Formats: sequence, structure tokens, C-alpha cells
Amino acid sequence: MSRGLVVQKYGGSSVANVERIQRVAKRVVGYSKKGYDLVVVVSALGDTTDELVELADKINPNPSEREMDMLLSTGEQISVALLAMAIHKLGSQAISFTGSQVGILTDNSHTRARIIKINVDKIRAELKKGRIVIVAGFQGVTLNQEITTLGRGGSDLTAVALAKELQADSCEIYTDVMGIYTTDPRIEPNARKIKEITYDEMLEMASLGAQVMQPRSIEVAKKFNVPLHVRSSFNTQSGTMIIKEVKKMEDVLVSGVTLNKNEAKITLCGVPDKPGVAVKLFEELATSGVSVDMIVQNVSHTRSTDISFTIAKADCLKASKITKKVAKKIGANDVLLDEDIARVSIVGVGMKSHHGVAAKMFGILADNKINIEMISTSDISISCIIKKKDAEIAVKKLHADFGLSKAK
Repeated sequence: MSRGLVVQKYGGSSVANVERIQRVAKRVVGYSKKGYDLVVVVSALGDTTDELVELADKINPNPSEREMDMLLSTGEQISVALLAMAIHKLGSQAISFTGSQVGILTDNSHTRARIIKINVDKIRAELKKGRIVIVAGFQGVTLNQEITTLGRGGSDLTAVALAKELQADSCEIYTDVMGIYTTDPRIEPNARKIKEITYDEMLEMASLGAQVMQPRSIEVAKKFNVPLHVRSSFNTQSGTMIIKEVKKMEDVLVSGVTLNKNEAKITLCGVPDKPGVAVKLFEELATSGVSVDMIVQNVSHTRSTDISFTIAKADCLKASKITKKVAKKIGANDVLLDEDIARVSIVGVGMKSHHGVAAKMFGILADNKINIEMISTSDISISCIIKKKDAEIAVKKLHADFGLSKAK
């Protein structure tokens, strides 16, 4: 009888110190003794990545992306080696690999590379020897042997991609929470754990600010139908299954409320109201690798208009410079930057078959005297840009009024 293959991913909080690394090692060895082949993907210890970013900023506030990848990839190398040592101490065989050693081939986009191909021959060979294979998450290598990283949360993507290539029986994502919740439990203690959620809903929630999983990893899981089990590394309880379809999913109007405080708004004032002007701005931003999210252009009653758009806060400096440069070229006026904003969103597949959801959301915000600056919608989500000071009360009120709180 062939052994089942499980891919497990452990986040930074799960391996933050010696005690937690030892706990993960015991869990992994326990799976192995039950007869499973194990491929374990590990993130950097605790806040290591953030600390490395801060260190780089002290050396050079504007470092090259190549050197950032060289720096940040070291975090996971430490994690995999320590976990392998912990497993050895428990009497089991394990071997650790970096992304490049394991053959995770990516494109040349430093700090946000995309996986092109994974050669799993080396992993399969080690599994046949009875070893637990530990892989550094978040990283890969180009054809030119340049180290790359896969963007924030990239270890999730590593795990999902490996599960797909290895045709694993399951892919488990271990974190410091019990699963996916209706909203962030740190903001709303009455948030409920969701037993099952669709890829579409999870992708929307992750894209809109839920930080449990990287959006790109959900895209890959959906594309190749890789079922994901998000669970806690601190207990053995079941978590949340992310799957293709959930029974009676259309009966649930709203599945969750998300909040993102890491966005900024740029407004280009006095833009000449003529064809082709907006494209000059957004082409420049795209060429520079700045992703634009919401865009609002005011209706013009004169010969000029205002264009507002949101970006990730990390891109503020770059986007502001580009917008000011374009403003001069096209004869626009001021460029205003507002970092004091937040995006609050509601997500649910049931929105497709129910009317009046947007009106209810806007009504809840209005009743609590929360002003909406921008609005964006999709088939299964509605997002509003509001002031940061109103963010947490907005989450609490939307969560309660859409009936998401757990029964008391």
C-alpha cells in the first residue's frame, strides 16, 4: 500500500522560537509515523523578515530589489535548517533545501517573482529514502541562477505549487489562528470560525485585506483544484477547508468583513478633460510596477477633472513621483497624497443572487456617521474607502448587522 503524501506549510509565528520549532517537529514526526510522506514548507522565524527589511532601510532606504531578495531569502534558510535539526533530535530523518536547491524556477521579477516551473525529482528521491523534506518557502531562482522571492506571504504559494506538482493528497496551511474567520478576531472578538469557504470567497477576502493567506496562492489552488486546510499549529483541531463549492453557499448573504489599512489614495487635480490623458498616467504606473486598485474620475462640468486612485502604501513614494512627473507633462495641477485611509469590504457568494446588499452596507456606515470616499464592487464583494479612524467601528458594525457574530 502506497503512503499518502502531505504538504504542510508553517508560518513565521509557528516557528518563532525554539519551543515552537520543537512543537512543529513533533507534529511533523507524528504524521510521518502514521505512514505519510511529508514535504514541509517553512517561513522565516517570527518577525525575521520585517527585521531584515528594517535593517536594510537603515543601510539604504532605497535598496536594489536584487539585493533585497539576497537578504530576505536568508530568513527561510535559517528556519529549514533548525527544523531539520529538531526532527533529527527526535530520531527521524529529514533534509532541508532552499528554493533554488529544490528547483523552484521563477521569472526575473525580483521581490515579486512568479513561479514558472518546479522540478520535484530531488524531492521524490529524498522521500523514497524515507526522509522528511523541508523546503524554504517564499523563494526561488531564475534561469540565470539569481535568487528571487515570491512577495509577502510567498510561502503559501510555495506550498500550494508543491502540492500541485507532487499531486499531494492534502495541503495543510498552519498558522497562529484556528482557521479563517468572519473577520479579524483581534478587532471583533465575536468573529466566527468558518468551517468551509470557496476559493472565490477566500481569494476576494485575501485580496481585500484578510492576512491569513497570500492571494496568489489561492489563485493557484483554485486553478488546479488543490483543497487547502487552514489550521492552527498550536492545537490539533480542524480549521477551515478552502474548496471549490460549499453546500448552500448562496443562502449565506455575506461570509466575511475585511479591513486593509495598508493603502493610500493619490488625487491628481485639474486634469485636462480630454481623451488619452488618464492612459498616460496609468501606463507610467504600470511600467514602474505600481499596481493601482480603485480609480474614481470626477464628472467634469468644466474643462478639467480630478482623478483619484488607491495603491499599496509601500508604493507611495514611487507612485507620487510618477504622478507628479505626469502632472507636469499633461498640464494638471496639484497631486495630493492621503495615507490616512482604510478599505473596509464585505464578501459573499450570496451577493450574486440577493439585491439590496450595497444599500444595506451604505446605510450601516451612514447610521454610524462614517463617510465613504470611494466605492468598488465585484460579483461577490463591495469595498469602501473610509478614514482610518473609522475603520474598526465600521468592521464591528458591518459584522454585527450582517449577522456574522457567533451565538452567545
